[in-house]
Amino acid sequence: MEHQGYARNADAVFSLKYHLVFCPKYRKKVLSGPVETRLKELLVAKAKELSLTLHTMEIMPDHVHLFVESDPGMAPAKIAAQLKGYTSRILRQEFRYLRSQLPSLWSRSYYIGSVGACVGSNGAPIYQESEGAALSVGVDL
Repeated sequence: MEHQGYARNADAVFSLKYHLVFCPKYRKKVLSGPVETRLKELLVAKAKELSLTLHTMEIMPDHVHLFVESDPGMAPAKIAAQLKGYTSRILRQEFRYLRSQLPSLWSRSYYIGSVGACVGSNGAPIYQESEGAALSVGVDL
């Protein structure tokens, strides 16, 4: 149940939103065409399974940006691990050429930051609403 931007469960009232960024191994540009389409489907399905809310998703050829919301029972590291592990396994099964190009689909590193109250009226992070503003999270993946 959501009230004024907050959700609640039996124990708490909360608003936990995260900006998650992860990249393919060696930052290879493999996330395009049918791989990109299938990745979007898999991320939506896994988010639903984990009871996450995917507010925005942007897939570039060499990295993925997600804006997710979860409850307090799901640690941010677990969110990243679950999404990366599930999508890697399925994509490497369905697109065999990914196996020959990369030893594993995703690099071990990722960026995850809490967004908190830094969201605009449409629920997207404010950095997306700023025209021409460059996104810089200060982390080199």
